[in-house]
Amino acid sequence: MNESTGNKLAAPRVVDRSKFQAELNELRIREKAHTREGDAIAAARRRLPMVEVDGSIPIVGKDGNTTLLNAFDGRRMLIAYYFMWHTGKPAAKQCEGCTWVTSQVRELSYIHSRDATFAVFCKGPYEERIRYHDFMGWQMPWYSVQGASLESLLAGRDLRMMYIVCYLRRESRVFETYWTTIRGVEAMDNSYRLLALTVYGRQEKWEDSPRGWPQGDILETLCSDGRPRPQWTRLKAGFSDDL
Repeated sequence: MNESTGNKLAAPRVVDRSKFQAELNELRIREKAHTREGDAIAAARRRLPMVEVDGSIPIVGKDGNTTLLNAFDGRRMLIAYYFMWHTGKPAAKQCEGCTWVTSQVRELSYIHSRDATFAVFCKGPYEERIRYHDFMGWQMPWYSVQGASLESLLAGRDLRMMYIVCYLRRESRVFETYWTTIRGVEAMDNSYRLLALTVYGRQEKWEDSPRGWPQGDILETLCSDGRPRPQWTRLKAGFSDDL
């Protein structure tokens, strides 16, 4: 947004510093309560029961056929993101939502330090999806999970959705401890979390914003000229999106 366009938008009322700080202090009480409630929910999440999953379920990785158990890469926990896939389509037609959240998972050393592995389980053929992985410049491990393997791992959940699923390994046994979808996968996102701190927020239609605030469709954020936004830098760098 350029300066001339920005000046036409509605904006908050102007007050002096003391008034601004007083109202921010009131909001801070709610923010701290929200943080404490989030901590309490996380504590309840840690106390959920778990369900055993067959660790021998076949998946495909960089070294060919492997198993769910091997995807832990020797660590105690596995955080798997289930990436939607449109088989036979070019990069521009792949899921903009999955591209959005996956693009923001970069540095994994902090996750590894807690004995956890992060990996993407893509619901598409390995040959196509690894080319997308490389086209996007991603470094996290990717696996292809299709057919009976996908059905077994998602255990009756909608195969067309994006998911985060968390697993625990106890020697050679594997257990599912948590899963989430839709807004829950925003745990991988930092862009919207930062935008939510700004005066205009995420700028989506569902948000409760004052009259005159900019609001649009989520695709306006996730896509530019018909393709996921992060792809344009890859094209400019000379990468082909022919999968």
